[in-house]
Amino acid sequence: MLKYIFRFGTPLLGVGCLIMLALIVTNRELPPNIFTAANLQSFKILFFSIILEAFPFILLGVLFSALLQVFVTDELIQKFTPKNPVAGVLFGALLGILFPLCECGMIPVVRRLIRKGMPAYIGIVYLLAGPIVNPIVYASTFTAFRTKPEMAYSRMGLAFVIAVIVGLLLYKFMKNSPLKTTHSAHMAHHGHSHSHDHGASGSGFRGRVASILSHASDEFFEMGKYLIFGAFLTAIIQTAIDRSTLAAFAEQPVFSYVFMMGFAFILSICSTSDAFIASSFSGMFDFGPLLAFLVFGPMIDLKNTLMLLSTFRVKFVLILIALTAALTFIGAWITEVLL
Repeated sequence: MLKYIFRFGTPLLGVGCLIMLALIVTNRELPPNIFTAANLQSFKILFFSIILEAFPFILLGVLFSALLQVFVTDELIQKFTPKNPVAGVLFGALLGILFPLCECGMIPVVRRLIRKGMPAYIGIVYLLAGPIVNPIVYASTFTAFRTKPEMAYSRMGLAFVIAVIVGLLLYKFMKNSPLKTTHSAHMAHHGHSHSHDHGASGSGFRGRVASILSHASDEFFEMGKYLIFGAFLTAIIQTAIDRSTLAAFAEQPVFSYVFMMGFAFILSICSTSDAFIASSFSGMFDFGPLLAFLVFGPMIDLKNTLMLLSTFRVKFVLILIALTAALTFIGAWITEVLL
């Protein structure tokens, strides 16, 4: 049964998009100029820019995940992962310095690490901190906010603190693995994956290359369909939002934080380039809301939420989103007050 769900997953997502659009049309009167050539052109540019921006990072993530599957043993992962929970959380929070992946490519890597024996709470810490606490994102943020270098420092520091707090809370309260453990996925991992590995080891270098490509292609198409769906929704929302709406929210001291976090969630911009988007709003929003935008977006956005739901249990994803949002709001507000 599950194989048919996965086979028809992408068409079902497309039907879902059409149903959503139909509900919007039937329940709300649309402006007469919404389907103008300019709006359609804007939608196409946004949709394809998100896809083209994110796909290379997903490809990098699945290739790295496939290399882990073929060349890195479970014993090696367990050997280098700290046993002490505090050291493990710090290790996960700083792992992005060695492996600077965008959030688009993090999920397949973290899933592979957890399945190979890394404690789930450490993997989630890496998932949250990795897209921000890395040299590439620091350089882009510092460049975008040259007149406010404290933004780059605050972004790195707040992301690190949030990831560490989440990791410690997960270690304390999470009793079971957050990964989805369906029978088919279990068999795919323990049967199909092992057959690749055994074939690779018996066929030498060429067999290992074939195994890497096989694992990478499977995960690329699995993650890619959720990215496309998320990019579709993001492009629609971005096209519909008017800039005057942003100005109205910027005048509200509390709602400006919530709005910018929601805006980051909807925009789903890669963490290597979102600082330039944020800097364009620096004359409209204060330091705190911009910091919330830069921290929450790379941790939780629309496209990676869909990918999270395909990998982790729904209840766990909802708790993770709520916890991350609350800590981001509080942390950004405290940072603005202190600075």
